[in-house]
Amino acid sequence: MATKDKDLNDLFLDTLKDIYFAEKQILKALPKMAKAATSDKLRAAFEKHHDETEGQVERLEQIFELLDKPARGKTCDAIMGILDEGKEIMDEYKGTSALDAGLLAAAQAVEHYEISRYGTLKTWATELGMKDAVRLLDETLNQEKKTDESLSVLAKSAVNLAAAA
Repeated sequence: MATKDKDLNDLFLDTLKDIYFAEKQILKALPKMAKAATSDKLRAAFEKHHDETEGQVERLEQIFELLDKPARGKTCDAIMGILDEGKEIMDEYKGTSALDAGLLAAAQAVEHYEISRYGTLKTWATELGMKDAVRLLDETLNQEKKTDESLSVLAKSAVNLAAAA
């Protein structure tokens, strides 16, 4: 049962723990996705995003510091489900021309989840007057949006053509 004294600060911290856990899981998944990709461009995109994700984890750790809280994740079932779908695609479509299209779709599902979470956290940080957190979250949010855009470009070009071949 929910306690009556929980507020937006608590919700912000819980959601921060959620995305921290998610980013750590994504860090583990990206090298596997890069290894599975048949397209060099897609592999390079996954490798680039792995490096960016390390920076995103560091920014989250800075926010935990600002809050004077330990950087701890909280199991996020949503990201586990999305990453499990990605694993299924890697297993079921291995060696097929549709594999990269499936990997891209899985990666974009991850991006959209992250964009949603970071957008929410930024809004809440703004309402809570956490200027430094807003700046850090905004930096990550913009990075996630750029990654999503570059994945869309990849999907429209080589990958979808290969899958249709």
